[in-house]
Amino acid sequence: MVNEKTRSSKDRLTPRESIAVSNEFLVTININIINWNIVNKKNVIIILIDGGRLDRAQNSPVFNILKNKSAFFSSSITYAPHTIAAMHAVFSGTYGVRTGTNSYWSTYKFRKDKFKTITEYLKEQNYHTCSDIHSEIVIPKQGFDEFQIHDGEKDDLTLRHLELIEKTYANNKNKNFFLYLQFSDIHTGISNEVLKVYDNFSVEYFKNKSLNEKRYDELFKKSEFYLDKIFEKINSLGLEKNSIILVMSDHGISVGEKIGERAYGAFCYDYTLRTFAYFFIPGFSSLEITQQVRTVDFMPSILELLHIPLDKNYSELDGESLLPLIQGQKVSEKIAYSETGNPLEEKKPPKTPNTKSVRTSKWKLIINEYNNSRELYDLENDPDENNNLIDKNLEIQETLWKKFLEIQSTKANN
Repeated sequence: MVNEKTRSSKDRLTPRESIAVSNEFLVTININIINWNIVNKKNVIIILIDGGRLDRAQNSPVFNILKNKSAFFSSSITYAPHTIAAMHAVFSGTYGVRTGTNSYWSTYKFRKDKFKTITEYLKEQNYHTCSDIHSEIVIPKQGFDEFQIHDGEKDDLTLRHLELIEKTYANNKNKNFFLYLQFSDIHTGISNEVLKVYDNFSVEYFKNKSLNEKRYDELFKKSEFYLDKIFEKINSLGLEKNSIILVMSDHGISVGEKIGERAYGAFCYDYTLRTFAYFFIPGFSSLEITQQVRTVDFMPSILELLHIPLDKNYSELDGESLLPLIQGQKVSEKIAYSETGNPLEEKKPPKTPNTKSVRTSKWKLIINEYNNSRELYDLENDPDENNNLIDKNLEIQETLWKKFLEIQSTKANN
């Protein structure tokens, strides 16, 4: 090897050539670092089946295919049985009792100074962030590069979202992306065929449960067709190899179980509170997790999977990562909290929640502030919540009541 002292002047690089070689070397290093980051980061795709009932998903051939390829949570409890409060809680990992978005009317009360959304976290990591939703108020806007609104009455959401997946993939081959897709056909159908036709006490609606079920099932079939096509596109592009994909519902929909709720948002019963969640994670085995979890747990789970630490400049989350459960570890069950606003005889829901619940997998306490009543259900033996045990299990009631008061107290202690 010839050292610099013995190299002839003919062999030596000129200063300009030395700079060129150095720059080329640095460019190569930078490209390698960028490529390494792309390989080791994951895209994030969240697909919301708005109004998807858990019982229908569990009996669906299409959803069962998803189950066999994912970490399936069969008992995820939503914070609110309506989209606005439910999805603000998902995006922030925090209950609306703390973020300020706890009703249909409080989207603009979300405390941006206290709570950071998953979109903001990913935007800081140089993700391209994009959504397609049916209304601009259903999720927090902050952190999005593209915030698209579809027309639930006119748009073919299957075709629209297939094209959006293709476009997002093509435009971000050298960059990770976050894509949020809201499938709102069930919501639109229920709005047109139920909400605009009946009220919460319509005798005609509640005496025809079989017709209500048939109506809902026809709408649910659209989600099966949609997901079949969406995953066909995802797999054809190879996105399943480098993407965390979450298929979830925000709340269920009544088919006439309880007089006083023709669809959703009036009560805190399980036909609207229990939702489904399918996590597709490269490198993880499929399994079903029956333990109770909360939809506020999804955001911190995704952040941990991406090795993104929580920002200490913001308030602590209510949600906790589900990664230990996904890895098959034993984790203690967490109390789940939900709330909504019962409109009673009014045509619009109240501005603040007036019916609330705290629960374990076995017991649920419902607090109805609109009539100062309580309900207690043994969910294992009475899953349809028909037998109110409020006067028979005072110890259980007191334990859950204390948990309820703890959650309420956090509102003033952010």
